[in-house]
Amino acid sequence: MRAWPAPDVPALPVRGPEVQVFDSATGGLVELVPSGGTARMYVCGITPYDATHLGHASTYVAFDLLNRAWRSAGHQVRYVQNVTDVDDPLLERAHATGEDWVALAERETELFRTDMEALRVLPPDHYVGVVEALPLVASMVETLRDSGSAYTVPNESGDGDLYFSVTADPTFGSVSGWSRERMLEIFGERGGDPDRAGKKDPLDCLLWLAEKPGDPAWDSSVGRGRPGWHVECSAIAREHLGADFDVQGGGSDLVFPHHEMSASQAQVADPEHRFAKAYVHAGMVALDGEKMSKSKGNLELVSRLRAANAEPAAIRLALLGHHYRSDWEWTAADLEQAEALLARLRAAVRRPAGAPSGPIVAAVLETLAADLNAPQAVRAISAWADATLDGIDTEPGAGEQIALVADAALGLAL
Repeated sequence: MRAWPAPDVPALPVRGPEVQVFDSATGGLVELVPSGGTARMYVCGITPYDATHLGHASTYVAFDLLNRAWRSAGHQVRYVQNVTDVDDPLLERAHATGEDWVALAERETELFRTDMEALRVLPPDHYVGVVEALPLVASMVETLRDSGSAYTVPNESGDGDLYFSVTADPTFGSVSGWSRERMLEIFGERGGDPDRAGKKDPLDCLLWLAEKPGDPAWDSSVGRGRPGWHVECSAIAREHLGADFDVQGGGSDLVFPHHEMSASQAQVADPEHRFAKAYVHAGMVALDGEKMSKSKGNLELVSRLRAANAEPAAIRLALLGHHYRSDWEWTAADLEQAEALLARLRAAVRRPAGAPSGPIVAAVLETLAADLNAPQAVRAISAWADATLDGIDTEPGAGEQIALVADAALGLAL
């Protein structure tokens, strides 16, 4: 599957510090110094049954900051993202609307691409749809089955669905750190089926769904059907990044069960290696008092804002005003304030001379390396703009340097 065109990332005259991020598994900051000089990152992608809302955009901009911070520190980055282009929510939406599920997935994936391109998010090196990855997913399911960590649960048609036994992984629970009681409370709300008869443990998760009448299915080494959600990311990440890669990322609603299960399955398939070194999660964005959610329908869409003539740079700047790990609520004021700030920054960088740029460039790189603190980086540039517009013009060409670091490190085109 193709990604979207990459924006140019200018080279900076200085190198940024090594990057630290908050690891959900350990509950603290970890320094991410890539082995071999290449950082490896997997970020869970969309299920394309609806358009890109600002919660999605906030998450992918957050990991774009990490991508850029690694590059500023002098590292290459290998970035992988999936598209869950066959899954129950997609099929349910297609059935409800009467649209072909393939056409729905292709249309919404293309809209996502255009949104990401507009927001100047660096594309993944490997953008992988689940349908195109079915053989490698089935191969991993086969490995788990042959190891004895998967078992069959009979279904209504008499065939068997394959489930992963979470007790096969002695480290299960180490990603989220949750108690079993909390896991059981949440599992059913996030795609799990704790009450299904025939399971050995309520937390066991689906690996391979046998063919159901009216649903898409494919022939595979583990029977005709389609994969469960969690194993898709396990297989795609291991194929394109190898074991023990640097960051598994996504929204905080993926900590459990998705990232917990993905890690366990990968580590049972390959007991000698961890799945990822760090698990990094972006906060949730709310609208009208509740988390933005396709299922609830309380969405503000990037495409809708763009259609209303909101400049993508202003949308991105509004997102950068909130720390990536925080939960926050979108309001119209976010965009209005970002538009005003963007105009002020552009006016300042176009001055032939301005306030000294060196300390600001250093501050931007340092704050982004310190757990991707974009709000503080934006404040540093804003303070420089205020000083410049107030008449401090001691450094010819200072605006060019500020525009350079805003572009390279924050993805802002000034």
